Amino acid sequence: MEEVKLIRKIKTLIVIFICFLILSGVTAFPIETELHFINENSSFLPDFVRSWLSEVYFAVKTTNANFPFLSYGTDWLAFAHIVIAIAFFGPLRDPVRNIWIIEFGIISCILVIPLALIAGAVRGIPFYWQLIDCSFGVIGLIPLIWCHKLIKKLELLKESRPA
Repeated sequence: MEEVKLIRKIKTLIVIFICFLILSGVTAFPIETELHFINENSSFLPDFVRSWLSEVYFAVKTTNANFPFLSYGTDWLAFAHIVIAIAFFGPLRDPVRNIWIIEFGIISCILVIPLALIAGAVRGIPFYWQLIDCSFGVIGLIPLIWCHKLIKKLELLKESRPA
């Protein structure tokens, strides 16, 4: 019975992670539309955030109007999120055997932080926005570390079970 509960918890965490990974990916497709919507409905945000979002929207809109092929990069970003999410079907099917995918996810989430801070500084991204980007890695770590611990527990349970 404990094994069934563990598997259910593990699968729930993985499904949640997959859904959020896909969601964060597909939002890269309509980025100009999203930025337009945010700019039209941002009165509740502090001025410095509205100013930054307005600048980003102008840059994306201008780039899309003059060089639409550059948005092909964000299309690939979205695709990469979807493909990575598909990899998590491995531990969904067999968590113990495919724990390495969870470990890959943990490493990837950790690497979000130096990437956001280094590339963000190089590209002139405001520090507060770099921290928002870092938060995606930190938030992703939570279900993955929890899931990893549960998989290790499941592995011990399976090993101690008589054959």
